[in-house]
Amino acid sequence: MADKMSGTGRAGHNRPALAFHVPEPKFRPGDAVDFSDLEISEPGAQPRPDEGCAPIDTAPLANDLIRVLGDDNAAHGPWDPKLDPDTLRRMLRTMALTRAFDERMYRGQRQGKTSFYMKCTGEEATSVAAAMALAGDDMVFPSYRQQGILIARGYPLVEMINQIYSNRGDKLKGRQLPIMYSSRPHSFFTISGNLATQTPQAVGWAMASAMRGDSRIAATWVGEGSTAEGDFHAACLFATVYNAPVILNVINNQWAISSFSGFAGGERATFAARGVGYGIASLRVDGNDALAVYAATQWAADRARSNAGPTLIEHFTYRAEGHSTSDDPSQYRSAHERSEWPLGDPIMRLKNHLIHLGEWDEGRQEALDLECAEQVKAATKDAEKNGVLGHGMHHPFHTMFEDVFEELPWHLEEQAAQAIRERKIKWPQA
Repeated sequence: MADKMSGTGRAGHNRPALAFHVPEPKFRPGDAVDFSDLEISEPGAQPRPDEGCAPIDTAPLANDLIRVLGDDNAAHGPWDPKLDPDTLRRMLRTMALTRAFDERMYRGQRQGKTSFYMKCTGEEATSVAAAMALAGDDMVFPSYRQQGILIARGYPLVEMINQIYSNRGDKLKGRQLPIMYSSRPHSFFTISGNLATQTPQAVGWAMASAMRGDSRIAATWVGEGSTAEGDFHAACLFATVYNAPVILNVINNQWAISSFSGFAGGERATFAARGVGYGIASLRVDGNDALAVYAATQWAADRARSNAGPTLIEHFTYRAEGHSTSDDPSQYRSAHERSEWPLGDPIMRLKNHLIHLGEWDEGRQEALDLECAEQVKAATKDAEKNGVLGHGMHHPFHTMFEDVFEELPWHLEEQAAQAIRERKIKWPQA
């Protein structure tokens, strides 16, 4: 044994020493940025298989990049959904409104009106275009950067702001972190801060829909970092085994807080390729191309409704700003990444496409941006009438004991009465 192993535990001289690999991002703060090594496919060059094809037939598309909009601002190829101008304008307006909402809520957090906010700048197409490709009653299980789905489905902005401000108008009674919305009438499942839990929930809901003989499908969204969670892989397994009518959206925005995508396995393979291993139809899409996102979601939805099974879609995009209002991305990535990102900005690209079609112009875009900003401003003022975070308790004190049991047990009623008495003694003005 002494001949084969030294006292320090190193391998013997006749075998090479092992090397430990730690993924390292290409650029750090202060570095020049060069994305020329990324393989960006030509728009329109990707084939569009039949929605009922065998999952293995989509394997090439899991390693390619489905694109529709080219540098010439025209739509190309078989994935072009051929949307009419009115639909394109509605998509553009919803994305612009989502961005205006983010800007206003970000300022609100900086003013102390809420504790926390997360923007989706640069990722608006992955929620808005996808939502528009789904039926309005399809059940969605989002992560915390899909506010565009609620906006696309017509959920009132003032209700979103009430939840963010945790005021007396908050239908969730202040029990959820800001931005973790829930709306049964809009088929929007409650957002959870626990990563990837929504994926098996979506698959389970889709399985139940199939068992009932319903026509509704499910869709879920998860960040690329969360695909390292066990829940994601359990969801993939159940989805393929039971042929669940579900769409698994992976938003690869390159960063999971300060950890780049390599720590989730992005150095070795695309995230769409994970679906191939499970026998799930898999697509990799330009997430900043609203038409490509719409087309891929429509394809996956048609596949699910025809009982052909689940689809995994990787949306290749970029998180243009911080992970949240608690994050400073300048501490871990180059400030030049956003401007150098080769796939551009989703709102700008759709705007330029409409201009190319002769259905839009810069003046109308300026008017739209102003209109969206004013709409969000008005909703904010209405919500602030219900209070903002830090300006006292907004809901009746007794509500903290409610909504768990159908009938409140005697011991909780006793605790509630005692707590209310003590509160009146300590804060008689409240």
